[in-house]
Amino acid sequence: MKFNYEAPETVERPTGDSLIYTKSRVMIVKKLTFDAAHHLYDYDGKCRALHGHTYHVDLGISGFLDHRGMTLDFGDLKKIFKEHLEPLLDHRYLNESLPYMNTTAENMSAWIFETLGQHLPDERGLRVEFVKLYETPTAFAEVRREWMNEA
Repeated sequence: MKFNYEAPETVERPTGDSLIYTKSRVMIVKKLTFDAAHHLYDYDGKCRALHGHTYHVDLGISGFLDHRGMTLDFGDLKKIFKEHLEPLLDHRYLNESLPYMNTTAENMSAWIFETLGQHLPDERGLRVEFVKLYETPTAFAEVRREWMNEA
C-alpha cells in the first residue's frame, strides 16, 4: 500500500453550514513554565529557607466553540498568561511579587485560577476549569472550578 503524504495544492473551505462539530462545552489545556524563588512562613521544614523551583502549570479553560471550532486559541491563552501572570511569577521572589500569602503551591494555584479568570475574554462562556501547579515533577497542587465555588 502506497501513501501520498503531499500537501494539497489548494485548500478550500469545507462545504456545509458550519465548521463546528459540537455545540457542547469543550476544554483546552495549555502547559507553561516559569522559574521563581520563595520561602514558606510558619513551616519547620527545609522550605522555610529561600529556595527556587522551575514551576510547571497546566491551565484548563472551557467554553463553547467559536465559528472556527475553537474554544480559545492556544496562542491567546499563552498571551494572557504572558501579559497578566508571568510578570508577577517568572524570575521573581514570590513572597514579594504576589499578594500577601504563604507561597505554597496550594495558595498560588488558587491565585493563578482567580487572576486568569479575570483576564479571559467575556465570550462563549469561557471559564477557568482548573489550574494544576507543579513545584517538582512529582509534587503539585490543583484547584478546580467546582471547589472554588464551595468557598
